[in-house]
Amino acid sequence: MPINKNALIRYKTIDKCLQNNYKQWTLNDLIEACSDALYEYEGKDIDVSKRTVQLDIQMMRSDKLGYNAPIVVYDRKYYKYEDPDYSIVNIPVTDKDVKVMNEAIQVLRQFKDFSLFKEMDGVLQRLEDSVYASQKNNRAIIHLDKNEQLKGLEFIDVIYEAIQNKKVIDVAYQSFSARSSSIMKVHPQLLKEFNNRWFLLATNKGKFITLALDRIVTIDIDNRLEYQDLQVDGDTYYKDVVGVTVSNSKPLRIKFWVDKKNAPYVITKPFHTSQRIIETREDGTIFNILVQHNFELERLILGFGDSIEVLKPKKLRDRILRKLHQSVKNYSEIDK
Repeated sequence: MPINKNALIRYKTIDKCLQNNYKQWTLNDLIEACSDALYEYEGKDIDVSKRTVQLDIQMMRSDKLGYNAPIVVYDRKYYKYEDPDYSIVNIPVTDKDVKVMNEAIQVLRQFKDFSLFKEMDGVLQRLEDSVYASQKNNRAIIHLDKNEQLKGLEFIDVIYEAIQNKKVIDVAYQSFSARSSSIMKVHPQLLKEFNNRWFLLATNKGKFITLALDRIVTIDIDNRLEYQDLQVDGDTYYKDVVGVTVSNSKPLRIKFWVDKKNAPYVITKPFHTSQRIIETREDGTIFNILVQHNFELERLILGFGDSIEVLKPKKLRDRILRKLHQSVKNYSEIDK
């Protein structure tokens, strides 16, 4: 069950109050304490409602969060813990809990060099200190693909904050084909990861552009220009493409055959969400997808080598064929 930060602050506050047996706690006392805590921790001047605290007490009493707090009412007015030594922070951790936390820590550890997670390092360390108290020799059994040499990750934080705070940025960018970098003023809209690379979707002079983070040289915030928030939804914007290159062209119905050996891989990991099986034959399977023609699609198709054949449309089939002919020519020239 997801819990927001304000609720956690209230639970912790109620818990702290009820541990203090030198004071008799009325419902109004708990409401005031929760309101004060939210202001102290979050800077929010909120008058917590009576109903909210009553629901908090009900939640703490239940097993939904694993608290099972022994909160009782005496003299029909005052709240306390029936067990004076109880606290929600002293709940014993089960073996199942430890196993789940171990696995979660190992997954998070895969992102230890990712700039967005740098502030979590201390949190993970404290978590490990608690969970691994008697398990010092554990090794990671989940391994995620990552590129330790990937450039541009240092820009994720500043871009993320620029989008969040609706700021225009000046980007010094040097594409692979350019001899030097050039500065462009962009309105950042979305961060996109594809094939172990990160990209920025932004607008420049009213048009969408996609910038690879590993080609960015510098980024500076421009506080003078008003930010244009287009509220881009990633699922919608990238709906018709494989990868990150989006054009104004209509998506094409692409029909392709994959041999019997490789068809199961394409079935279990589709090229695109629109993928459908058209025909299953003895020599393989025929699929189709509805996507725009772009570089990433071509690269995906070519990556399957001789185990794939584009059947339609003819324009894409001919283009793939030309590239394959060029590949054969490249190998032939080496043989000479």
